[in-house]
Amino acid sequence: MTNIFSRLVKEEQGQGMTEYGLILGLVALAAVVALTTMGGSISAKFNEIISKLQGTSTTNG
Repeated sequence: MTNIFSRLVKEEQGQGMTEYGLILGLVALAAVVALTTMGGSISAKFNEIISKLQGTSTTNG
């Protein structure tokens, strides 16, 4: 019983995978927050580019 417990304490392979999972989750969360915050301005910029490529203008100036 003591041997099993000491082996579980020493094993670190699962710990590394957990850390990678947490990092991946934080990166995904940051991407979602950034796209949610800047989504409107990014969409407006793409629409402006599309209209310029088509030869029409959406600006009032």
